[in-house]
Amino acid sequence: MDRDETGLASARAHMIYDANKKSVGGSYLLCILLGGLGAHRFYLGYTVTACVQLLIGLSGFMLSAITWPPLWIWLLVDLFLIPGMVRRKNLEIADRFAFD
Repeated sequence: MDRDETGLASARAHMIYDANKKSVGGSYLLCILLGGLGAHRFYLGYTVTACVQLLIGLSGFMLSAITWPPLWIWLLVDLFLIPGMVRRKNLEIADRFAFD
């Protein structure tokens, strides 16, 4: 591969990364607005824990005194974890496109 092809491949990989990378601001917005349904975790690809949050959030309508306080604590902790979760996800995306 000559220098021009290498440059084009690098530019292509960078464009694909930019199109797929996750946003800290978007994650915070989802957490604040729809955190009880696990939206921010679905967005970041953590589907198992997102499903758990979704089930806790939905069951909270029937058992709000029991299930919502732990969910709110979990969401408060998530507010501090989001930057690291986004960084980790973006590194996974970068690794996936680095060798295309």
